[in-house]
Amino acid sequence: MNTQKLTVGLIQLRCTADATRNLSASIEGIRKAAARGARLVLLPELHNSLYFCQTEDPANFDLAETIPGPTTEQLGELAAELGVVIVASIFEKRAAGLYHNTAVAIESDGRIAGCYRKMHIPDDPGYYEKFYFTPGDLGFNPVQTSVGTLGILVCWDQWYPEAARLMALGGAQILLYPTAIGWSRGDTSDEQARQRDAWLTIQRAHAIANGLPVLTCNRTGFETDSSGHTDGIQFWGNSAVFGPQGEILEQATENEAGVVVAMVDLQRTEQVRRLWPYLRDRRIDAYQDLLRRYRD
Repeated sequence: MNTQKLTVGLIQLRCTADATRNLSASIEGIRKAAARGARLVLLPELHNSLYFCQTEDPANFDLAETIPGPTTEQLGELAAELGVVIVASIFEKRAAGLYHNTAVAIESDGRIAGCYRKMHIPDDPGYYEKFYFTPGDLGFNPVQTSVGTLGILVCWDQWYPEAARLMALGGAQILLYPTAIGWSRGDTSDEQARQRDAWLTIQRAHAIANGLPVLTCNRTGFETDSSGHTDGIQFWGNSAVFGPQGEILEQATENEAGVVVAMVDLQRTEQVRRLWPYLRDRRIDAYQDLLRRYRD
């Protein structure tokens, strides 16, 4: 680390069916964040396309690309030009019939610093990801970069305290969550509020439980379900940067695309963990049952 204080940027996008347009919007947002001092920039989950997992359609596999590939090459050139680290989310084609939901950390010199393949894969109405993605096989291993050690996870992973903890135990200095999450229009306003608040609360909880800053980047806007089986998804935005005690440092709006920039002080992890030494007091001798699905 060159400094303990790091300016970070989140690019909250309104995605379309035009991949070129989406990538251009990402690049424009990264440039704006860098102009405001960001040295680490996070993009939403699967930002090159609409959230295609609302339906099961074999034609959607045509959206996948290799890593390295076209997106990492363009973002690599941009990272080197601007001197920033970029975390991008890509529908990865690993081999014929083998696909992953993969986050890539691109170093400030343009090279790929490392990847994380999404481990928890949902399969729910409107989120049929098991049809498309093989569960990750790279483990919960942080990625070393010039701006710090990044604990990168993806969307559904953000509901699992085990994932955040393992990244923290691996030495992560920041937790990052590229995300695509929203409401069904059929939900009541009260239910929508409960869902959004639960989502924000668990991000804050990961920050608190691990004494780490957390970056969560969502998309915004309404996307239809092409199959007509659901009401579509209204993505709720609210991309945010949290401090290591769960404080909200900066937060995007619900309905607008835009750039969020905040400064995180990585040295505060040491200060917070001295006061709340969760890692010291963990009873690792008594946690064996965590390896069971359920205690019958």
